Amino acid sequence: MPIDHSIWSKSLPRTISLASRMAALGLTILAWSVAVPAQEQPATQPTAASQTQESANAARMRQFLGLGRAPDAKIAAEGAKLFGPTCGFCHGANARGGAGPDLLRSPVVLDDNQGEVLGPVIRKGFPDKGMPGFPALTDEQVSQIAEFLHEQVYLAANRGTYQVQNIVTGNPKAGEAYFNGEGGCNTCHSPSADLAHIASKLKPLEIQNAFLYPAAVGSHPPPQVTVTLKDGSAITGTLKYLDDFYVSLNDSSGNYSSIELEQGIKVSVEDKLTFHRMMLEKYTDAQVHDLTAYLATLK
Repeated sequence: MPIDHSIWSKSLPRTISLASRMAALGLTILAWSVAVPAQEQPATQPTAASQTQESANAARMRQFLGLGRAPDAKIAAEGAKLFGPTCGFCHGANARGGAGPDLLRSPVVLDDNQGEVLGPVIRKGFPDKGMPGFPALTDEQVSQIAEFLHEQVYLAANRGTYQVQNIVTGNPKAGEAYFNGEGGCNTCHSPSADLAHIASKLKPLEIQNAFLYPAAVGSHPPPQVTVTLKDGSAITGTLKYLDDFYVSLNDSSGNYSSIELEQGIKVSVEDKLTFHRMMLEKYTDAQVHDLTAYLATLK
C-alpha cells in the first residue's frame, strides 16, 4: 500500500498580521472615525486577579490573534448594567447593533484600552447623527462600559472561548454496534480494558477528539520506520521526516541518519495511528455522533 508522505512533510512558518487576523474574523473597521482628546486614566483599573478566567486554549488563541489582555469580568459585569439602559436601546443589548451601528466593529472600541478613547465619545455623543451625549457618567462608569465592550469583542473574536453544546446527540446502541461491527474499533480497543471508565476521565468532546484526532490527544508512540538499502541491509528507528526525496530517522542508539530515496531503496513505516487516519475520511456524521454517545456511557 503506497505511503501518504504528505502527513510527514514539514509546514512552512507563516507570519500573519493583526489586520489579517481581524479581517478573517469579520472584525472589519466600519464604524465611527473620530479624533478624541486625551483623558485621565479611569478610576476603575482591571486587575490580574479579577480578569476573565481563561482556559489554556483561550489564552493561546488570544495571544495568537493579538487581542491584548483578557477583559476583567467583574468590571465588565458592572458595565453591562450601565450599557443596557444607556446605550442598548440603540446599539442592542449585546452591542452588536440595532438602530445604531455594531460596536464590536467600531475603531473607537478597538482602539480603546480602558475608556480613554471611548470616554469623550460617550460623553459628547454625535447629536447631528442622532447619538446623544452622556456627560453625567463618571470616569468609573465609562471604564465599566468600556470593559463590557472589550469583553464582547473578546468573546466574539477568540474562538478559543467557544463552548461546544449538545455534543452527545447520537444513538448509544447504534454506536456500540458500529464499535463492534463496521467500525472495527474492537479489533484494537476494549470497553473493559483500555477504554474502561473513559467517560469518567474525559468529557464527551475530549472523547470525540480522541478517536478523530488521536495524535493531538494524549501520548502515543512515534511512528517507526525501516529503510532497506540497495545492498539488502536495513536501518530501523524512529521516523523524523519523510517526503518523496529523503527519509530521516533516529536509530535505537540515538544516531541520526538522512537517506536519499534512490531507486532500489525501500521504506516501510509502522504507524499505530494509521487506522485512525484512514477512518477519518470514512466516518459519516451519524457514525461520529453515535460512537461518541456510546463511549460517553463507559463510566
